[in-house]
Amino acid sequence: MAILSFGRTLVSNLFKKPVTEGYPFEPREYTPRTRGHVVFDGDNCILCNICGRKCPSNAIRIDKTERMFIIERMRCVQCSACVDSCPKGCLSLDGHYIAPSIQKVTDAYDVPVKEKPRTSEQTSE
Repeated sequence: MAILSFGRTLVSNLFKKPVTEGYPFEPREYTPRTRGHVVFDGDNCILCNICGRKCPSNAIRIDKTERMFIIERMRCVQCSACVDSCPKGCLSLDGHYIAPSIQKVTDAYDVPVKEKPRTSEQTSE
């Protein structure tokens, strides 16, 4: 009986359209909620290190003396814990993945120094 059901499946698949995608030749379309890689926007960052403490794999480090945001891409598990915990919204998840590599990739971003707004007392002097 198993041979007959397999034969029926085989014959029906001969006349159907292929289910596979043409991946290398056609770019893949990701769904809107796909967790890709972490994107950092340093303009709003206050170097609070909440994202580094919330990261379960310790992929994020903050160096306050050098004013650097460091992320080890191979350790990141795309769980979005850092994105959810960032109070300034500096982190987001992009819907695309980073190309695989045989070397461990560590991205370091400089965080610019913010100028303090001048008060009315300072401007009158």
